[in-house]
Amino acid sequence: MHRIMITGGAGFLGSHLCESSLERGEDVLCIDNFFSGSKDNMLHLISHPYFEFIRHDIIRPLFVEVDRIFHLACPASPIYYQYNAIKTVKTNVSGTINMLGLAKRIKARILLASSSEIYGDAKIHPQKEDYWGNVNPIGLRSCYDEGKRVAETLMMDYYRQNKVDIKIVRIFNTYGPRMATDDGRVISNFIVQALKGEPLTVYGDGSQTRSFCYVSDMIKGLQATMESEDFIGPVNLGNPRECAIIDLAEKIIGLTRSSSRIIHKPLPPEDPLRRCPDISLAERKLEWEPKIELEEGLIKTIEYFRKKLGFTE
Repeated sequence: MHRIMITGGAGFLGSHLCESSLERGEDVLCIDNFFSGSKDNMLHLISHPYFEFIRHDIIRPLFVEVDRIFHLACPASPIYYQYNAIKTVKTNVSGTINMLGLAKRIKARILLASSSEIYGDAKIHPQKEDYWGNVNPIGLRSCYDEGKRVAETLMMDYYRQNKVDIKIVRIFNTYGPRMATDDGRVISNFIVQALKGEPLTVYGDGSQTRSFCYVSDMIKGLQATMESEDFIGPVNLGNPRECAIIDLAEKIIGLTRSSSRIIHKPLPPEDPLRRCPDISLAERKLEWEPKIELEEGLIKTIEYFRKKLGFTE
């Protein structure tokens, strides 16, 4: 049985990874400072005999004994990561240095949850792992985009210089239960607006695309990467099927049976127009691809938000 440490374990993705790891019989140490994570996400795990929680900010060193580190800590939605941009950079840089230092000392395998944001407003489509990206280094989003790019640099330098056992995954848009109601991501925004009967806010004309991967598929991808031998990545994890934002809005209105209308606002600066992963490397090296169709995942996510907001059928 592996002893797994998950930074950002009280977050959306982290809490699902904690839960899945426990189901697999692993011993789980969850680390979070609750900047964007939530106690509600892990309350059901607290009494589990193989679950342990430490409230800690990883920009300060941590001394524990584990076999594997899933390094997920960092706010992932613009509302959170732009709220304190310097803290976001520190989490990506100092936090990653601390986790790599820990992995080096205790000879643990470490996986970095990087992001599709490292590609920026991509000039090639779909995005492959050998594309270096198109990122503004001084923009509002750069605390996260460049932060993740530096985190990947650190991972590779610790691998080359200190032989640390590393994995790098680039996560594309993921959705599902336990997303925060106020995180500003498009699926949670639309579902909350639709359930409340408020207008759905589409930025630009809605022709921009995203690809949405359901959370259970993403967790399987993270675990498959961690368990792979002789493959460090980086590897794209996401759903290769694109969806226009305007189509997503209409689909969510239909699934919630909402009377909401759609309104348009200007597109935020540097917001990518197309974002879609090429996952052929993940298919080849990990034998992984997402299985949950968008409508099936949206139905589960809508049900979660219905309960979270106190709405009944």
